[in-house]
This record gives sequence, C-alpha cells and structure tokens, in this order.
Amino acid sequence: MLGLSLREAASALRLGQVTPTELCQKCLTFIKETSFLNAYITVTEDIALKQAAEADQRFIQGKPLGELDGIPVAVKDNFSTKNIETTCASKMLQGYIPPYNATVVEKLFGQGAVLMGKTNLDEFAMGSGSIDSIFGPVRNPWSFSKTYREKKSRSHQVAKDDSDWVIAGGSSGGSAVAVSAGTCCVAIGSDTGGSTRNPASLCGVVGLKPTYGLVSRHGLIPLVNSMDVPGILTRCVDDAAIVLGALAGHDPLDSTTIQDTFQPLKLPENVDVSNLCIGVPKEYHAPGLSTEILSVWSKTADMFEKAGAKVTEVSLPHTPYSIVCYHVLCTAEVASNMARFDGLEYGHRSPTDDSTESMYAATRREGFNEVVRGRILSGNYFLLKQNYEKYFVKAQKVRRLIANDFLQVFNSGVHMLLTPTTLGDATSYLEFIQEDNRTRSAKEDVFTQCANMAGLPAITVPAGISERGLPLGLQFIGQAFCEQQLLTVAKWFEKQMDFSPLLLHKDLENCSIAPQHSQTASSSF
Repeated sequence: MLGLSLREAASALRLGQVTPTELCQKCLTFIKETSFLNAYITVTEDIALKQAAEADQRFIQGKPLGELDGIPVAVKDNFSTKNIETTCASKMLQGYIPPYNATVVEKLFGQGAVLMGKTNLDEFAMGSGSIDSIFGPVRNPWSFSKTYREKKSRSHQVAKDDSDWVIAGGSSGGSAVAVSAGTCCVAIGSDTGGSTRNPASLCGVVGLKPTYGLVSRHGLIPLVNSMDVPGILTRCVDDAAIVLGALAGHDPLDSTTIQDTFQPLKLPENVDVSNLCIGVPKEYHAPGLSTEILSVWSKTADMFEKAGAKVTEVSLPHTPYSIVCYHVLCTAEVASNMARFDGLEYGHRSPTDDSTESMYAATRREGFNEVVRGRILSGNYFLLKQNYEKYFVKAQKVRRLIANDFLQVFNSGVHMLLTPTTLGDATSYLEFIQEDNRTRSAKEDVFTQCANMAGLPAITVPAGISERGLPLGLQFIGQAFCEQQLLTVAKWFEKQMDFSPLLLHKDLENCSIAPQHSQTASSSF
C-alpha cells in the first residue's frame, strides 16, 4: 500500500480493499521505521488517526468527500497549522502554535485528507539542500537503495560514518522525501526559486509549481511575497493534477489570487503531442551541466520530434543575469519579511533586558542561523537609500526583461519549454557542505528561479536513473494559467519514460546502515 499513487490509493479505499485507518497506520509505522531520513519535524499521529477514523465513517456511509478523502498527506513546516507547532525549522519559531490553518491546509482538510505531519526544510526555506535546519539535515532515501549502495561498494566509496548519504534537495526536502519514501501519497511544499522542483527531481518524484496567483499563499510564512507559491509533490503527474484541482482558486484572504473560477483539471488518458512546439532554451546549457542530464535532455527532445512535435531552439537572452537579479530581489524581500520576528509578539525572545534595541538584536542573533542573518544583511544593504536605485530598482527592471523573454518565446508559437531541473543527480552531503549556502543555491536554482520571477507554471518529472543509481529529472515550463496543457504534456512524457523507482520500501525497512544522527525530528511517538 505504501507504494501506491494517490489515484491507486483512492481506488483501493473506494473498493474497500483498505480502510483509511489501516492506510494511516501503515504510513505512521513506516514513518517510525524511516525516521533516520529526518523528513518530518512533527508527526501528528493523534490528529491523523482521528481524521482517518472520520474518513472510515464516511466510506461506510458511502459518502466520501472526493479523491483526497482518507489520503495521507504531509505539509512543509512553513505552512500555518492550527494548534500544531509551525517552526520553519528555526529556533526563532520553535514552540510557535498558529491559531489558524493556511488556506491550502484548510482545503486539504475540507477534502478529507489525513495529515501525517509537518516536514523538514532549510531554515525559513532559505536553501537548496534541506541541511540548514535546527532539527538536522534531511537524507535522500535513494542513499539507502540497494542499487546505490551496491554501486558505491563496487567503487570502494562507502563511508562508515553518518555522512554516507546524498542530499534531498531543498528547501522542500522533507516533503519530497516523505513522498519518495512512501510515508504519504502527497506532500505540500513551497517554491520561491525552485524549492519544490529541485528536491522532487533529486528524490525521483513529480514536483509542480503552479502559476503565481493560482493557489493561495495565505498562511504560508512568507519568504519572498512576489515569488512564493505553494508547491505540490506526488508520485505521478495525474496525482499532481488532482491536488491542484483541490487547492487552486480565488481566496479572499490572498489578494494576489485570481478572481476567475478555477475548473478542476482532467488529464486525457491518450495524449497526442504532434501539434505541439517545444522550445529548448540555448542559454540553459549552463556551466556545470552533467553529461547525464545533457544526454537525457537531448534524448527527450528527439523523443518529442519522433512523436511529431516540433522542437526548436529558442533564446532567453537575459537568463545569464537571472540568478544575480533573483538574489537581489530575494534578499530585499527577506529583509522586509524577517523584520516581524523581533521577540515581542511570538517566537523566540532573548532574556536580554538592557534595552529594547539590545533585546531585538540578541533575539535575532540567537533565533536566526547564519544563512538567514546573511540574507537579511544583504537585503538591507540593497535597500539602503543610496543603493535602492542601483540595486533593487535595477533588479526589478531586469526581472521585467526576463519575463518578457518568456512572453516573446511563447508569442512566437512555442507552447512550452523543455529544460533541465538541476545540474546533475543528488550531491553527497560531504561535497555539498564544502560550499556556502549562497554559492550552492546559485548553482542549484540556475534552471528554476526564472519561472518564479516570471510567475510561470513549471513541473519536474523523473527522467531516468544516473550511473550512480540516483534519479534524474527534467523540467517543463508553461504559459501562465496553462496548467492543463503543461500537465498533459508532462503526463505524456512520464508515460514514455516509464520511470520505475529502484528504491524499494524493503530497502529502507531492512536498511542495515541507517545512520543514528544526533539531531532527530520531534514526534508524538
């Protein structure tokens, strides 16, 4: 049951092959058995069992609420959950209990979804590896697959300590791992510059970033208001479409959401791509792109051509400036958003009482890690009166040029873009920590953050297995509010690849090298 897609699990529940409570208990048990992955910060066992029991009654009465009824889900720990601790993986919010649910959480509950817990992330979602959390790093479950371990053993690269694993990607690494490992069917992440798509690619699952304004941000603790989007992580494209249908639409509590009524998506079983034009951006041949990603990217373009689609090289000329532009805008908004954490109303408060100013300074120094403090300082520098025009205003102008690049390509007849998601497969933890957070994020977000700055929908789909036995993913970027077309093409691609995860649940259940790390996720067990 733990390997089922959302649709398969919903069908099994509907046919009475398993009850919501039985499925919930299986997931809770496997969360315990895979705790070494550190995917969860809080496991909501009591809440999950209560919700599952309520779903049992609805199924007995023949009145399920829909395809999400009784389905185990997980939510990134930067979404507010009523009466459930929401920490953003930071000391600053450790112990904070929100009095309300984020809109996406409320909609999941309204559909009968069963909350397994809150997932781990980089502190305040600032990172690309899910290693900068006060609860410890997230481990990619593929690190413990039989195939990966055998390949490492043959190359004599197996370490004997707690560092013998590859990263999960970030910042929604816990959500990606929760789905990949089989502890839930669906997970919610956030995506500001690639934080859903990056870990989805590295963990071998589907990661969808909807068009900005299609899904409510209310209750998502903000990082960059103009780019933040709730993300969806699932095992297949059909599942992502189902969840998007449940979450999308106008929210009076979020003025940036669209006013138009959203029509739930239904993807066709048989897809014809012969009338499509697929663009391949020449600027995405970035430095550091692995030969394996380049190979699967080229083969995919050939595959579309053989199916009758037109594949053409396109240019997004301002792409080389995008990562620097993103850094300026991101840190400027971070500096503004993080100002609310001052120790007065909620979250951590330093005992320093020399003066109000000293309490502010001590609270923020103690509550934020080095990465968050660094971004705040950078953002405040860019927003200084003497720097505002030079950096922030200029970056906004470059952002407009980047968005116009996409518009010009789509207006030329191209339906969507095919690009890599990441430079390669998952990096080992020891290699990843050799570089600072800023450098790592610039590398990991190179293919993903442009879509955020342009507000476009994008999805990453598993595209194969690397020589090391780790997942590879490719990204499709679509036109604004054209999720139906984007997901339909992604489904066709998924079907052609026939991606069969080599990570078996028994590999994790019988894992003899499960690390015993010092920092473990908090849990109600």
